Amino acid sequence: MKTLYVRVVLTFLVVIIIGLLSSFIIGIALFQQKLNHLGQDEMLTAGDKIIALYKETHPEDLDSFMTHISALISYPILLFSDSGKQISYGMKSDNADVISPEMAQQVLGGNPYRSAVKGIGELSVGLPLQFGDKQYALFMLTSSKNEITILQLLSTILLLVLIIGSLCILIAARYLVKPIQALTTATNRLAKGHFDVELTVKRKDELGTLAQSFNEMARDLKQLETMRQDFVSNVSHEIQSPLTSISGFAEALKSEQLVTQENRIRYLDIILSESERLSRLSDNLLRLSSLESEQHPFEAHTYHLDEQIRQVVVASEPLWSAKHLRLDLKLPPALKITADPDQLNQVWINLIGNSIKFTPDGGTLMITLVLKEQGFMVTITDSGIGIPAEELIHIFDRFFKVDRSRRSGSGSGLGLSIVKQIIVLHGGDINITSTVGRGTSVIVKLPLTLPVSSTNKDLNDTGTRTV
Repeated sequence: MKTLYVRVVLTFLVVIIIGLLSSFIIGIALFQQKLNHLGQDEMLTAGDKIIALYKETHPEDLDSFMTHISALISYPILLFSDSGKQISYGMKSDNADVISPEMAQQVLGGNPYRSAVKGIGELSVGLPLQFGDKQYALFMLTSSKNEITILQLLSTILLLVLIIGSLCILIAARYLVKPIQALTTATNRLAKGHFDVELTVKRKDELGTLAQSFNEMARDLKQLETMRQDFVSNVSHEIQSPLTSISGFAEALKSEQLVTQENRIRYLDIILSESERLSRLSDNLLRLSSLESEQHPFEAHTYHLDEQIRQVVVASEPLWSAKHLRLDLKLPPALKITADPDQLNQVWINLIGNSIKFTPDGGTLMITLVLKEQGFMVTITDSGIGIPAEELIHIFDRFFKVDRSRRSGSGSGLGLSIVKQIIVLHGGDINITSTVGRGTSVIVKLPLTLPVSSTNKDLNDTGTRTV
C-alpha cells in the first residue's frame, strides 16, 4: 500500500467488485418481476400445449403420457389427483413440497393458478386437467437446471470481467505510474542542483501537462541559477576593479622617493574616485534589492510631472551645456500625477543622464510629455551612438553594459534595472528603440494614479506606505 502502483490496482479491484455487485442487485431489483412474469407465461403456454396434446391423443395411461412429456420439456411437473395423491415428473424430491394443498385444491376446483411474481422464490403455475372422469391439477415449476446454468454463466462472466479487468489495470497502472516515477527521479536530481533535467513524456493529458510544467520550471530554475552565477561574477568584477586600483595606488604612495608630489595628488584623486565608484555600486545594489523585495519606502503624492522633469533638466545643465547639446522640451504645464516623486526623480535622472552621456558633442536631445486616456507618456530621444539590436533585448539586465557604453563610462550597469523596477512598481511600462549611429528613444508610460495593487496598501497620515 506504500506505492501508488499497488493503490491504483487495489482501488480498481474494489471499485469493480462493488460495481458488479451493485449492478447485479440493482438489475435483479429492476427486472426480477418482469422476468418472473415472462417465465410464468412460458410455463402456461407449455401447460396449455400439454393439455391440448392430451385432448388430441387421448392416451390410456396418464402416467406414461406425463413421463414422456416431462422428458420433452425442461420444466418439472407435479400432478395432483382429487384424492390428494401427488406424482412428480422430472424434478428432485426436495422440491415436491413446493405446492401447498390449498393451491392444489384451487386448481382441482377448475381455477388456474399463478404464483406471485415478486421476490426470488419458486415460480409455479397450475392448470386443471380432466382425465376420464377424474380431475387432476397440473403444476409446472421453474427449471432449476436452467437457473443453475444461468447463474453459472453470470458468475463466469463476472469472474472473467474481474480477471481481465485486473490484468488491464495492471498494465494501465504501470502506464500511469511510470511518468510519475520519472518525475520523482527528475525532482530528486533537481533538488541536488542538476538543473539540466528534462522529462520526455509525450502525452496530452494531465500528466503531460505536469511534465511540461516541470520542464518549464527546470528551465526557469536553470536560468535563475545562471543569473545568480552571473550576478556574483559581475558583482565580484565590479568590486574587484576599483579595489585593485585603490590597492595599487595606495601601495605606490608608500614610496616617497618614487612618487612625486604631482603624482601623489593624482593617485589620491584616483583612490577617491574609485572609492566613490564602490559607494555608488553599493548604493545601487541596496536600492535595487529594496525595490525587488517590495519593502522599499513608498511616499505617494500628487504633484506636477512636467515641473519635475524640468528640474532634472536644469540640474543636468552642466553636463549638456558642456557638450553643446541642443535641448527640445515639449512639456505641457500643470500635468499632475499621483506617484512617488523621489523614485520617479531617480528615473528621469538616470534616463536623461544616459542620453546626455552617450550623445556626441553638438547633438540633440528631445523630451516630450503627452497626456493620454491611459495615462502619461514620456519620450526621451537623443541623437547618440545608438544600441545594437542584439544587445537591446538585454538592456534592462543587471550589470549589462553595451560595448560602446563600457568604453565610454564607468557605470555599474544597474541604472536601467533600477529604472525598470521603479516603473513597474508604479504600474507603468518602459520601452527602448534604437538605431546604431542615429540615436535612441526611451518611451515611459505611467498611469495617472497608482494601480489598485498599490493603492490597496495602507497609507499613514503623511502618505507614506511600504510596497
